[in-house]
Amino acid sequence: MNTSDSQPILTIALMAAMADGRQDAKERDTLAAVAAQAGLANLDALRQQIAAGTLRVTDVAAQLSDDAARRLAYETAVVVANADGAAGEEEQRFLADLRAALGLSATASQAVDREAGALASAPVAGPAMEIGTGTPAGPALDDLILRQAMLTGALELLPDRLANLAIIPIQLRLVYLIGQRHGQQLDANQIKDLAGTLGIGAAAQVMEGVVRGVLGGLARGLLGGMLGGATGVAAGAAVSFAATYALGHVAQQYYAQGRRLSKDDLRALFAKFQQEARGLFPSVQSQIQSQASTLNLQTVMATIQGK
Repeated sequence: MNTSDSQPILTIALMAAMADGRQDAKERDTLAAVAAQAGLANLDALRQQIAAGTLRVTDVAAQLSDDAARRLAYETAVVVANADGAAGEEEQRFLADLRAALGLSATASQAVDREAGALASAPVAGPAMEIGTGTPAGPALDDLILRQAMLTGALELLPDRLANLAIIPIQLRLVYLIGQRHGQQLDANQIKDLAGTLGIGAAAQVMEGVVRGVLGGLARGLLGGMLGGATGVAAGAAVSFAATYALGHVAQQYYAQGRRLSKDDLRALFAKFQQEARGLFPSVQSQIQSQASTLNLQTVMATIQGK
C-alpha cells in the first residue's frame, strides 16, 4: 500500500463508522488522536463533510492507488461496520455503495461479508477458546484470564484483517464465564456495558486496530498506551493482551463482590491491571508469537460459533 492511500482508507473507515448515524465518541477520539500523531488531515472537518453529504464515497474511492488498496479499504470498512454487532441496514447500504465505488462485485466480497457477520453475531455463552494450548478444560480463573489475553494478543499478529473482530467475542465470552463462575446470569448487553465503562467498547477497539493496521509504525496504541515502545502489529498484540487481561481481572473482582463496585472503582482497577499486564507482557511475548504461528482464523471462528 502506498503512503498516499492511508488517508482515503481512514476516511472510508470513518464513513463506515458514521453510516448508522450513531458514531461513538470513542471512535471519533481514537481516529482523531491517531490522525494527529500521524500528521493526517483534520478528521473533524472530514466528519462535517461526510455528515453534510459534500464528501462522497465515490470521490474517496477514486483516490486509492491500486487494487490492493481498494481491497484493503473494503475489508477495513467491513470490520468497522461490524464492530458493535452485525452490520445493520444503513451499514449494509454503505458497504454496497462502497463496493460499487471500488469496482468490487458482491460475489468477490461475499466471503469477507459473511465471516465478519458471523464474528459480530457470535454468542457470548459457550466454552473459552482453547486453541493450541494443550491444557485441560476448567482452569482456575487467573489462568483462564491469562490464556485468553494471550490468545487475543496472538490474533493481533495474524495477517487476516478480520482477526481483529474475533477479539471482541473472545473478550465478551471471558467475562460471561467469569460471571457464571460467580453465580451471575449475564447477557451480551450487560457485558458490553462493563467493557464500555472501562473504555474498551467494541467499536473503539476495532477502530484502533484499523488505524494501527493502516498506519503501521505511525500508529500508537491508545488503549493503555505503548508497551515497550512497540509499534504496528507488535503494539496491537501488546494492547489487546493488556486490555483482555485487565478486563478479565476487573470482571473477576466485580462479580466476586456482587457488582457493588462503582464506575470509578472499576476504572481504577482497570488501570491497575493494565499496568500489571504491561509488566507481564515481555515474559509471555514469545509464547504469544508461537501461538500466532499455529492459529487459523477459520478454526477460531468455528470455535466461537460452537461448531
